[in-house]
Amino acid sequence: MGDSAKLYQVWVYLQAEPLFWLTLTIGAYLFADKVYRACRLFPILNPVAISIILVSTCLIFFEVEYERYFEGAKFIHFLLGPATVALAIPIYLNWNIVLLAKKAILISVFLGVFFAISVTYAIAFFLGLDMITIKTLLPRNVTAPIAMGISEIIGGVPSLTAIITILTGIIGAALGTFVLDLFRIKNMAARGFAFGLASHGIGTARAMAKDEEAGVFAAVAMGLSGIVTAVMIPLIFFVVRDLIH
Repeated sequence: MGDSAKLYQVWVYLQAEPLFWLTLTIGAYLFADKVYRACRLFPILNPVAISIILVSTCLIFFEVEYERYFEGAKFIHFLLGPATVALAIPIYLNWNIVLLAKKAILISVFLGVFFAISVTYAIAFFLGLDMITIKTLLPRNVTAPIAMGISEIIGGVPSLTAIITILTGIIGAALGTFVLDLFRIKNMAARGFAFGLASHGIGTARAMAKDEEAGVFAAVAMGLSGIVTAVMIPLIFFVVRDLIH
């Protein structure tokens, strides 16, 4: 099938399906982004968080089921794949810079992932949460599709993991600048890497909006942390399970 035929099919789909929810989603984000820029990129006013609140409020107010909303807005969901893959482009263009810091990158990723898993488990255990909830929380520091897959493998609740993962990204992107400024971290590569490691996709998008170098290292951190987490968490659980039995 040629490109023109594929484009025609997409156009037929857009004509056949109700475009209200697609328009609402895009409009909410554009409005949130305008507010965000008008307030000089104030971290708390993250456009992703604001647009989620606006769309959710609309769905609740009009008593619209999520399935109905998704049917109209799923075209955006389809674009998530290409958008994620596109993060590899700035990495490729700046590959020489990334290679210069390969040792620091690998050490930081392993330590960051281990710290995130350990702290999450410790806090959840201290609060007396059940094991299913703990398994649901553990993958929260990687991008949502990977986090949901990990959660399903280890016996968590993937849908709840997705929500927690998104909240983690929003909070990290909102407070990341403040924390990095507090510790006087000025290096853009280090700042971007921190955003990608702690706030995955949302943090990476924020880093790219701030600085090209920060965006590159944020994308590297997000990708590597996803790989390491996807291996580390299931491995830990399976090893512990075998030791217990």
